[in-house]
Amino acid sequence: MNKNQDTFEIDSIELLSSDNKKKDNRLKKGLGRGLSSLLGDTSKKIQTNKISINDLTRNQFQPRKNFSKESLEELASSIRERGVIQPIIVRPNKSLEGKYEIIAGERRWLASQNAGLHEIPVVILNVDDVKSLEFSIIENVQRQDLDPIEEARGYQRLIDDFNYNHDKLSKFIGKSRSYIANSLRLLSLQEEILLMVEQGNLSAGHARTLIGLQNSVELAKKIIQKKLSVRQAEVLARQFKNKKFKLIHKKDPNILDLQRVLEEKTGLSVSVTNRKNNSGTISFAYQDLNQLDRISNVIKNNY
Repeated sequence: MNKNQDTFEIDSIELLSSDNKKKDNRLKKGLGRGLSSLLGDTSKKIQTNKISINDLTRNQFQPRKNFSKESLEELASSIRERGVIQPIIVRPNKSLEGKYEIIAGERRWLASQNAGLHEIPVVILNVDDVKSLEFSIIENVQRQDLDPIEEARGYQRLIDDFNYNHDKLSKFIGKSRSYIANSLRLLSLQEEILLMVEQGNLSAGHARTLIGLQNSVELAKKIIQKKLSVRQAEVLARQFKNKKFKLIHKKDPNILDLQRVLEEKTGLSVSVTNRKNNSGTISFAYQDLNQLDRISNVIKNNY
């Protein structure tokens, strides 16, 4: 590790190195609050170190999986001009000696590689897996870097792996319990729809209108194709639900009973449709010519 160390003050979120003495308001919103959750006491100064960019590894608990190539290149361009303003938060890698696992700042790490940097400023912390995941989530949520599915999966992992409940999540993230619940509900959708949200083709609001619908994928494609608003998507979903309700409850019990009797007598699948004017159709589904002959004989012998 490079022994060159700078002083990092959490209170003012100001780097006091000779390379950079400018304040960045974004640090106050994200890193300061996140470090407070990890360190507890934010009145003290901690040190940054510059280490080789090759000594960093991805965070195994990183909820963010997708990084826009365009935004990475924009950040890389900024880093070429101004350097890395905000140090990356890391912890010693338990599996690889001499390496450090990124807790927060993977996007800066990737962009720094694109910018051709060989070293990068870091803050080294000794924290457990829970704190690592907590900070990764809160940093990304505060910066609004996660897509809705990544955010929901991050919350779900805290629940599954670290025994969080909705109330504890709400207090930790600073979001309402209803927000947490609505976020987690997205994970009940089919994977194809989740991918649409991750790719930015469908918003979380649109996706929530599809929860519980059988043909949700078909409706999702229709929403995207017609460029429907969330309100229009809600109307479409209600129309489908009402239509399905009518289809399920449309047939008169007497018609259903007749249909059952005909199926018992013929041994075939029978569909009886009765319209409002009491006209309708009777359909017999046969699988082979023998079954067709059976239907024909029944009709001939009785009429």
